[in-house]
Amino acid sequence: MYQLSIPPSRYVYCCECKTAWGLSDAIHPHHTGKALEFNGVTIIQEFVNKEEECKLSEEIDKTAWVDSQSGRRKQDYGPKVNFKKRKLKTSGFTGLPKFSKPIIHRMASLATLKDFIPIEQCNLEYTPTRGAAIDPHFDDFWIWGKRLVTLSLLSDTYLSMTSDYFPGIEVLLPMPRRSLIVLSGPARYEWRHAIHRTDIIDRRLALTYRELTAEFLAGGEQQNIGKELIDIAQTYNGVAAGSHLN
Repeated sequence: MYQLSIPPSRYVYCCECKTAWGLSDAIHPHHTGKALEFNGVTIIQEFVNKEEECKLSEEIDKTAWVDSQSGRRKQDYGPKVNFKKRKLKTSGFTGLPKFSKPIIHRMASLATLKDFIPIEQCNLEYTPTRGAAIDPHFDDFWIWGKRLVTLSLLSDTYLSMTSDYFPGIEVLLPMPRRSLIVLSGPARYEWRHAIHRTDIIDRRLALTYRELTAEFLAGGEQQNIGKELIDIAQTYNGVAAGSHLN
């Protein structure tokens, strides 16, 4: 990972001791400065190897990118959702992409993801030439479940975390290339996440996977729709929404 400027209100999360440290550039375990307990983060480095990273990026680039906000481009594999009206359409959803099947199977071997069933995948492309970034936000709480999972490819960056419970504090989570990050608990529900354009140093691909909330699972009010979404997702015949094969 590249070096950061760390002002007093900025903390950097250490994957080894699972703690955020302020005013410190020391390598674990020789941290200095203030410590901030930061729960709900799992970072697995080298989740894919270099060869897999190359093959994945080549496969992703076979599908046309669609312009998104703040300089990003995207590829969406998932149902069309109206978050304000809390409505969704399964028509047009053809499943998750075939190339993600071995990744998702590998996720299931992790204790924290053994019951993770993604029904949506969003690929985002960040490049410094377009000033790509993403503003602080929460992912929707109505349909998207308790864990957010992102695989980072091609370059390193940091995920910026801010919370109303800790005004004036920013925690930076390292996202090295080829790593997998899981946000759950407080990191999912109490801290907004963002990526600063100054932290995009080269082309980066982010593959984010989302699961359903309990409302859409067995015993929930919308379990039938949830089962339909899961069945479609697991066909792995997905074509990105609004996109076409080159």
